[in-house]
Amino acid sequence: MKKYFLIITFLLVGITAQSQILISLLLGDKLNSDGLEFGLETGFNWSKISNLDSSKSLATWNLGFYFDIRMKNQWYLYTGVLAKSNLGLHKLTTADLELLDATIYEGKGDYSQKMNYFLVPALAKYKFDNYMYVEGGPQFGLMYKSWIEYNSDEGGKEAKIKEFNKDMINKFDAGFTFGLGYNIGKGKGMTIGAKYYFGLIDVYKDISGTKNNSLFLKVNIPIGAGKKSESVKKNE
Repeated sequence: MKKYFLIITFLLVGITAQSQILISLLLGDKLNSDGLEFGLETGFNWSKISNLDSSKSLATWNLGFYFDIRMKNQWYLYTGVLAKSNLGLHKLTTADLELLDATIYEGKGDYSQKMNYFLVPALAKYKFDNYMYVEGGPQFGLMYKSWIEYNSDEGGKEAKIKEFNKDMINKFDAGFTFGLGYNIGKGKGMTIGAKYYFGLIDVYKDISGTKNNSLFLKVNIPIGAGKKSESVKKNE
C-alpha cells in the first residue's frame, strides 16, 4: 500500500510541477505570509555517479519552486520540487560504456549519462540573526527519463545521439542533503546558497555502489514578498 501511495504521489508531482511554477508567478503574493515563504528556486548543479570509471561532473541548470515554512522560533521546514533538474556523469570512459552495454561510435566524441529527476527536499533549516542559515535532511527523487548522450564535433560535422537506458536505472532515489546560505535582502529578498546531496540508493539496478551525488549552487526568489512588505507598511 505504501509503495502505491509513493508512486501516485510522485506521479501527481510530475504532472503538476510545470503548472505549479506558473501558479507561483501568478499567486506568490497571496501565498507568502509571516510563517510561510513561497517562490522559485534556480541555479546550477554539478553531479557525479560513484563507482564508475569517469570522475567528470555533469553541469546542468535547474528550476523549481519552494516552500519555507516556519516551525518554531528560527526553525523552518524547507521543501518544494525541482521540476527541471538533471543528475548524471560526464565523459564516460570506454570501461563505463562497456559496463553499461552502451553503443560506442566511430570517431572522437564525449559520452554522458543524463537523467531527468523530480527532486523533493524535506530539510530542517535554522536561520541565524545575521541572515545566514544552515539546512539538512532527506531528499527524494523520481527519475522520468534517462539516456546516454554522444556528442561529436569532428571534421566540421556536429552530431548528437541519445541512447535511452531508462530500464537500467532505479526509478526512485533518496539520500541526504546539507547546505548553507545567506539572505542578501536582510530577511526580505533573494537568498543565495549551496548544498550537497549524497545519494543512498544505487543508480543502476544491477551495478552496486553507483550513487548519485551533486553540488548545487542556488538562488531562491520569493514571489510577492516585496508587495506584502509594502502593504504592511501602508497599513501601519
